[in-house]
Amino acid sequence: MQVNNHTDTAVNSASLFTACSINDVLSSLKKIKIMEHKQKPSGLQDNLKLFSPIKLGRMNLTHRVVHPPLTRLRANPDDSVSDMMIQYYTQRASDGGFMITESVHPSIESRGYIGAPGIYEDHHIAGWKKLVDAVHAKGAYIFMQISHDGRQSHVDLSNGKTPVAPSVVPFEGLSFTANGWVPVSPHRALDINEIPSLVEQYRQAAIRGLAAGFDGVELHNANGYLADTFLQDGTNKRTDAYGGAIENRVKFPLELVDALVSVWGADRVGVRISPSGKWGTISDSDPEATFGYYAQQLNKYGLAYLHVIEPRVMGTETLDEGRAPVASSFLRPLFKGPIIAAGGFDRNDAEDILQKGDADLVAFGRLFTSNPDLPERLRENLPLHDYHREAFWGGDEQYYTDFAVYSEDTVAADRT
Repeated sequence: MQVNNHTDTAVNSASLFTACSINDVLSSLKKIKIMEHKQKPSGLQDNLKLFSPIKLGRMNLTHRVVHPPLTRLRANPDDSVSDMMIQYYTQRASDGGFMITESVHPSIESRGYIGAPGIYEDHHIAGWKKLVDAVHAKGAYIFMQISHDGRQSHVDLSNGKTPVAPSVVPFEGLSFTANGWVPVSPHRALDINEIPSLVEQYRQAAIRGLAAGFDGVELHNANGYLADTFLQDGTNKRTDAYGGAIENRVKFPLELVDALVSVWGADRVGVRISPSGKWGTISDSDPEATFGYYAQQLNKYGLAYLHVIEPRVMGTETLDEGRAPVASSFLRPLFKGPIIAAGGFDRNDAEDILQKGDADLVAFGRLFTSNPDLPERLRENLPLHDYHREAFWGGDEQYYTDFAVYSEDTVAADRT
């Protein structure tokens, strides 16, 4: 889930955070205990804003509970959509709800995790179309997230090709290969002449996503992946037109947005960011200025939404349990379109951020993994299944598609 899908730090509106050590990541990945989510007493009225309708781009949603990108690594060996994946997304689709796929890769070289799905060949379209059709049959909408993992990769995943980044900035990171979690391969700096072909890969991925019937696409500009490493000055040390001042560092991310918009139209494109996120040892000397400027540039498009990961989480880990969300509140005055807030939310603080107006929708990652009927459980304030960390990064159906909806729980309980 998004190892892809994933990182947040704690900040206040006046200052945003920076990087963590790889030891923290290794520690997180070794955890296999079951983490129990404790539902807080509601104390809320029945007319939750979380379950009020909203128009998002061209979509008319009936509630604001979003299924975010979650890297689950269960694609077929050829990176096509597996039957397990179709079942997983279908289970979590709800009438009038909004879903975003796990990171989908626009090229073989863009992969950082074995088992992640692709959209880099035409034969991938058919599997995605089956998945999209199944989600639509439940009355839900779904965007495809497109991501190049950049320097967070390994030569075993890219036919021996060296991972790429805007600049060579050594770091300690992990990639998921056939041998499990291994240190990333050393990366190289992209030549300026290579950048147009990367942009074209995203455009072709968007075209294939359109053919598969998606409702739109999301640019993964977060968590230290390729677009994010161009944006932030801790990883972008270039001295050409793509580096230096923030006006140059946003150039590649905005070229990617242009490519997606050229296929879909702006109101069917979203962008995900992680201000002060720690995943991927990403950092910026002035994250407020960087992300504030980027958000303002995105205003020019009229995008479907801006998807903001709160820095209180890092991937699947909550770094500061008591920290209030701050990134969305910082960006709210700057970005003029809808904001999806993500990162460690439960029913109460999701409603709180909506009531404050700092976000328009809320994404729930870990809770969706173990509660396929999460919108209904949140609506009725029903008990939640515990999620299972050992099943986050690949595996089979266990703890992936075998969670019961609440009515089935009740029937099972009555039989015991």
